[in-house]
This record gives sequence, structure tokens and C-alpha cells, in this order.
Amino acid sequence: MSLELTDLRLTYADGDATLVALDDVSLTVKPGELVAVVGPSGSGKSSLLAVAGTLLRPDSGRVIVDGTDACGLNDRERTTLRRERIGIVFQQANLIASLTALEQLLAVDHMRGGVSGRAAGLLRAVGLAGKEDRRPHQLSGGERQRVNIARALMGEPAVLLVDEPTSALDHARGSEIMGLLAELTEERAVATLLVTHDMGQIGHAHRVTEMDDGRLSERRAGSRP
Repeated sequence: MSLELTDLRLTYADGDATLVALDDVSLTVKPGELVAVVGPSGSGKSSLLAVAGTLLRPDSGRVIVDGTDACGLNDRERTTLRRERIGIVFQQANLIASLTALEQLLAVDHMRGGVSGRAAGLLRAVGLAGKEDRRPHQLSGGERQRVNIARALMGEPAVLLVDEPTSALDHARGSEIMGLLAELTEERAVATLLVTHDMGQIGHAHRVTEMDDGRLSERRAGSRP
């Protein structure tokens, strides 16, 4: 399994009370599989993504990323694991205004300490051939999200974590982005975990699970085989 979450528990202090964000959560995502987690705001979806991305340590449980137990690593080792094996597609693209689409990807490669030569090919893969030299203001919302996805794939991650990728898009463009994510997940054999509140965009997922009050349950199968 590229991503294996086992018996996760995460709590937050809230004054004199303790809030349970994740309550005995277990989930596996295989290479080439897109798993969507749905649920209302405050249900624990963001906490799940943060723990899976090694940004938060759970109180208990295990987070296995591409065969490595992230909970057994120190902070520096977790940062390295996240940089090398995890790609994150943020809700907002947050592109640098002065950089072209190609430069957005090259900047990520520079921060990782290498030059992979994959940037142009990834932009073609997400449907942006011929738009490599355009800056964010010259791209549509859907195109900016495509750059966001390509940027997350620059390090050839084993795990791709996606946070509400269609929240700023209309239904048609949102459906295109979800279809693209499913296609890239299969083509690149990455384990993709996606959280969303948009029930109209989950048909491309291989599996759909539901988060409610920190607990996760299988909701229904996606429409894809």
C-alpha cells in the first residue's frame, strides 16, 4: 500500500474540554487508486489530510507512507519524507504572480534541491501544452488548478493528497479537474486521497468514504471500475 492509516486518534484541547478530531480512523489507498472522503465542515476531513501528510502527529495510530512509518520519524525525517514521497494539491492554487506556469514547477524543483526536467512534460500531461509561458493572471481558474496539480507531481510522489480541488470552480470545470486527477492517479500509479464536500464531483473516485464526527465509514462505491 502506498498509504496506510491505522487506528488514528487525534484530539485538540478546547478550554477545559477535549475535542476528538479523528476517532479510530483506518484507511488504505493503493497505488493507482483515487479515494474520496466526503463530509460536512468540521467532520475531521482536514485533520485526516494533515495527519496523512505528516503535518500533524496523531495521538496514536500509524501512518505508513510508501512503506515508511511516519510516526516513528523525527521532525527532520518527516519533512524529508513529505518532500520526497508526498504531493499536496491545495484548495487554492496560490501561484506566484510573477512566475510563468513552467517557472512555478521549476521553483518547486529548485526548493527540492534538484532539476528533474519533468516540468514541461507535466504541463502537457495536465492539458496546458502551449501555455507554459503564461502567468497566473493569464490563466483561467481551472488552468491554475491544473498548474497546482502538476506542481504537486513534480517530485514523483507515491502519495497525492488533494484538498477540495473544485471549491473555486463551476461544475463543468470541476468535473474536468476530477477526471484529470483520476486519470493521472491511474497513469502514474500514485495513491490519491481527496477530501471534498462537493457530492456532485465524486463519480470519478474508485471509492468514497464518509467522515462524520471524526469517524470514517465506507459510503458507496464510485462509478469507476
